Amino acid sequence: MAAGIELVGLTKQFGHGAKNGSPGGHVAVDDIDLSVSGGEFFSLLGPSGCGKTTTLRLIAGFEEPTAGRILLDGTDVSGMPPHKRNVNTVFQSYALFPFLSVFDNVAFGLRHASVSKAELRQRVGDALSLVSMSAYSARRPAQLSGGQQQRVALARALVLNPSVLLLDEPLGALDAKLRRSLKVELKALQERVGITFIYVTHDQEEALTMSDRLAVMNAGRIAQIGTPQEVYESPADAYVADFLGAANLIPVSVSQRVVDGTSTITVGEISLSTANPVPVAADAGAQAVIRPERVRVEPHGSTGVNRVPAMVERLVYLGAATQVMLRLATGESLQAVVPNEDAAAWSQGTPVHAYLPPDALRVLAGDGTPALAAEAPLAS
Repeated sequence: MAAGIELVGLTKQFGHGAKNGSPGGHVAVDDIDLSVSGGEFFSLLGPSGCGKTTTLRLIAGFEEPTAGRILLDGTDVSGMPPHKRNVNTVFQSYALFPFLSVFDNVAFGLRHASVSKAELRQRVGDALSLVSMSAYSARRPAQLSGGQQQRVALARALVLNPSVLLLDEPLGALDAKLRRSLKVELKALQERVGITFIYVTHDQEEALTMSDRLAVMNAGRIAQIGTPQEVYESPADAYVADFLGAANLIPVSVSQRVVDGTSTITVGEISLSTANPVPVAADAGAQAVIRPERVRVEPHGSTGVNRVPAMVERLVYLGAATQVMLRLATGESLQAVVPNEDAAAWSQGTPVHAYLPPDALRVLAGDGTPALAAEAPLAS
């Protein structure tokens, strides 16, 4: 049965003062509030040192919180040891026993539970079938590829029927091609078993591909929570915009608030319109963000709103598309991602116009603090 997880004011401080919350220690997790529904695939995303793995370890019981509560289906498990929490963890390192077969690795936890031999064989067989490893049950870990070892680690965690599965960068040690294929399989597996997955990663593509919702973390706090589409298309601040996918961040000045559904901003002496909410006052400085795939490169001399004169500085072939590095007439750099056939007409130094669609141009708070409302309250 899938279980929901709720974190209430969760804080973890290491070092001097950690026991009583006095100053002097390092605050790895800083008073975060988070609610994950039962059966949800939820990701914690952020760079190294942002607190995501510490948060996972607190949920697992490997770390004791300095303050706050951890609720598993409404029950406070904050002071409960790991083996008494109905959660299991899959690590990046696999942590398989090298001297045991695949079958015995998966059966290890069940051998310490009160299950019959027949039930043990049935549950191990079902778990291996779930991850397509039935044919390898007699092999040792050294006889398996990295991807196969990770499947065994998943089976070992799932065979115990946890209500929550915690995954700490489980694909991090695999090559790029294998990661891409296992991402799809892992999401499909979660949908089949129906339990709650909490997934820690610094890989934005993993989080966008698999998550029902995700939280972007920064310095121990949650910067934004939402669906992948919400967080990618409506970043709360410059930090989220810059971390989650490629982003063009442009210094702008707000000239006029909403008129007929649009606001006017200026880049240098060029006026642009945005159809999205503007979180700063008129005449204030701010930053605008637009994703590279939304920038359109048009022939020089194109007319209409939100067309900015520019010059092609560099073309980078990406395989499925071409990245075009532009220098706007106002001096700012801008990148666009366009179809290869469009880029064939340009070379370094080609004058063009960059079209920034009003619905794709979003204004953020200039100091990088959250500007747009997140789905859940921001940590403080």
